[in-house]
Amino acid sequence: QVQLVESGGGLVQAGGSLRVSCSASGRTFSTYAMGWFRQAPGNEREFVATISGSGGITDYADSVKGRFTISRDNAKKTMDLQMNSLKPEDTAVYYCAARDSTWVRHESSGYAYWGQGTQVTVSS
Repeated sequence: QVQLVESGGGLVQAGGSLRVSCSASGRTFSTYAMGWFRQAPGNEREFVATISGSGGITDYADSVKGRFTISRDNAKKTMDLQMNSLKPEDTAVYYCAARDSTWVRHESSGYAYWGQGTQVTVSS
């Protein structure tokens, strides 16, 4: 089992940048593929980005492709999401998640472990 804690959310103006991080504890971090999801008020939780256990494969939602970058450091048991050119519609609670596989996945149902979330607010 793995425990996840997000950090780094906050308030930023449109066009700005923000980095959110996820720290993990538990067994070998590299055995988990990881993902970022977000949920805005009144909306369903949506996929943002995913990264394989080794970090060699990444994928993004179309809405963030070219603006967001997912990365991980297996030695430190951390995962980051660098968010650039932020838009007001990126405002949401951002969650990190882990799945019991090294393969990436877009569907939230494929992730068994979740952090508590961190708020990202982008002002116009």
